[in-house]
Amino acid sequence: MIRILPASAPTNTILPGYSDKLPRQSALEVGFGLASAQVNSESYLAVEHSIAQASPGGIAVQGASPQSPGAVAQTAPPDNPQPRTFGINPPQTPLDALVRVGLLNGSAQARWSDTLGPCVTPLSDASTSMASLSLLNAIPTLPGITDLSGKLTESKLAPDQAKALTDQLKTLPGPLAELGGLLSGPDKADGKGALISLPNTLSTRSTVALVDIPGSANKAVQSTSTLQVASLNLLGGTPFAMSVNVVSQPTLQVTSTGDAKTSSVKYTAPVLEIKQGDKVLYRLDAAHPTFDVPIGIPLPSLSGQLPDGLKNLPLIGDLANALPKDSPLLPKANELGQLKLDIGVLRVSIAGLQQKAQDMTEPFKGHQLAASARMLDLQVLPTQALGLPGLPSALAQVSLGEQVARAAAPEGGVVCGIAGGPPQAKPVPKEPKLAYTSAYQAIPMFWTGSAMLLIGVVLVAAMPAHRIRRPQRVSEEDQP
Repeated sequence: MIRILPASAPTNTILPGYSDKLPRQSALEVGFGLASAQVNSESYLAVEHSIAQASPGGIAVQGASPQSPGAVAQTAPPDNPQPRTFGINPPQTPLDALVRVGLLNGSAQARWSDTLGPCVTPLSDASTSMASLSLLNAIPTLPGITDLSGKLTESKLAPDQAKALTDQLKTLPGPLAELGGLLSGPDKADGKGALISLPNTLSTRSTVALVDIPGSANKAVQSTSTLQVASLNLLGGTPFAMSVNVVSQPTLQVTSTGDAKTSSVKYTAPVLEIKQGDKVLYRLDAAHPTFDVPIGIPLPSLSGQLPDGLKNLPLIGDLANALPKDSPLLPKANELGQLKLDIGVLRVSIAGLQQKAQDMTEPFKGHQLAASARMLDLQVLPTQALGLPGLPSALAQVSLGEQVARAAAPEGGVVCGIAGGPPQAKPVPKEPKLAYTSAYQAIPMFWTGSAMLLIGVVLVAAMPAHRIRRPQRVSEEDQP
């Protein structure tokens, strides 16, 4: 995650009066390799009980974030026996000055059983991996010019020192936004000249699962975030290149049983070694979470003595670490190192674990745990010597391995099984019968009547004819 002007923009909300109560957002956030796994048995939409999403990247402007192209997602129910995957090689974009990413792969799977509900494995699982990464090839909050004459109006330096700093900035091969030429700008994507770059594969994974509760037949809700990376480079390809070796990989796991006494947060804090060449400069761990590297501009008295590879460049860190092993300046490197003006600081730190717990009454009675941590924070901070008007307290911030986990379970845990015993076979529905109306009754009556009439005609025609004798009248003349 790259944050430009962190905590500078208010959070927009539809609820009046809540914007000031919520944490402020960065002016711009850019993230890559995002993996999210969510399960919510009380979701408003039944098809969103389980959601898994893997995204190659995303962007948020003052907290507003559109759906990124190339992302894959699954929702359940219905159940998804197979995950969805993606592979993408991001094209060049106007954001290349901030971040350049190589091949990205991702996978997302969400499951939910018709009979067992969430009692399936895996339940929600999302992962991403990236082959290469270069972050902050330039710092957009610094001016893209070398001549700052008359612009350092808020500098705390003495007038002669401010003039010396302005004159020295003019001699740098690149603008201040590229740290005087140390950073490559947006044209390179090979990691050389980036503030931070990734020489090896970095992978992330987020899962939600139901796990056993000791001594109970019910289940706990467990959310896990893991990160795998071997090393990182700071200012790779420059005379001040440093490597950050990840000795211990971070893992964040939150488990909720529904009871505050048995719910837990487990965090394996990373251990990082910062090296320059073969020399270990610093070891970052939970006990020593921060290391500051000064960014200085050499004064003319020092610049003239430096070897060609260091002339007219800012000095990052101690001069002794940048000089060749056979340099005649090594014996007096500490003394010469004072002949510079520090305009900024690279602050490398491990963001410690933050957690929050609360009992719940809605949508069910239970307990919820949430925790967050970051493997590495890299901030570019200005000093009082760099007195540009409107300069923020943090010029840029890179968070690598940002992990967030949350779990909530009902009191007593999640009950697994089939309600009401084993499932009953559903009866096969019969074909629906048509409703009888007077029309349906009239048709068979008509044909029945017609048939009977026809039979009667046949019977009459088949019987022999009989003459009918009628009585005759006798006249008076015929009477005897």
